[in-house]
Amino acid sequence: MYKKIYNSFIERKAKGTKSFAVLIDPDKVTPAGIADLTAKCTEAKVDYIFLGGSLVITNHLDEVVQQIKATCSIPVILFPGSPSQVSRFADALLYLSVISGRNPELLIGQHVVSAAAVKKSALEVISTGYLVIDGGAPTTVSYISNTTPIPADKDDIAMVTAMAGDMLGMKVIYMDAGSGARKPITESMIHRVASQVDIPVIVGGGIRDAEKAYRNCKAGADIIVVGNAIEKDFSLIKEIADAVHQAPVNVNR
Repeated sequence: MYKKIYNSFIERKAKGTKSFAVLIDPDKVTPAGIADLTAKCTEAKVDYIFLGGSLVITNHLDEVVQQIKATCSIPVILFPGSPSQVSRFADALLYLSVISGRNPELLIGQHVVSAAAVKKSALEVISTGYLVIDGGAPTTVSYISNTTPIPADKDDIAMVTAMAGDMLGMKVIYMDAGSGARKPITESMIHRVASQVDIPVIVGGGIRDAEKAYRNCKAGADIIVVGNAIEKDFSLIKEIADAVHQAPVNVNR
């Protein structure tokens, strides 16, 4: 299978080009809202659309993906919270293994259950080492995953966890403080992780403004993901996209 999306991750990282992904929760969008959102994403030159959530209770994932694809050309990447959140209409799937926790179901169990369906879908599969970081408040992702987040001030724990994921063959590292986090992941933790792995680093959770997105990029994040803040204010899309795309190439690795 041609790894078009993952190759774009790698190529952009090699050039030092930072990427911005807008996260859409299928439970929180309407057809009219999708059209407005994708128009703003296109105008802002958003690089990727991530689609999913820790708890998706509606059953219209396929329809949401198709509506997004019909209104823009931005790649749609599934960010699933369970094996049921798979749609063959998307471009790629982040195949998440929660390596920060010790819940076997989310390390390999649910992957075994979903493997046949994922293979049949013909989606581009991107194995992802998922690190849940304490964002200062209980979040849906920590509750649903039944795992204890990495403490926000334990940079070394995050670093060695990411290193293990890299050496085990994960294609990307995703550091997430969770939707609605009170505190985003610190730049020191991002830098600690990014300086020790060779694969792309995705950072999300608690990012509410362009300045924080910019600082995260300077710290070493390759892809910035924002969802909750944008749901409340679509105007942030352009501001954050501009900040991410203007961020300098990483230094002092």
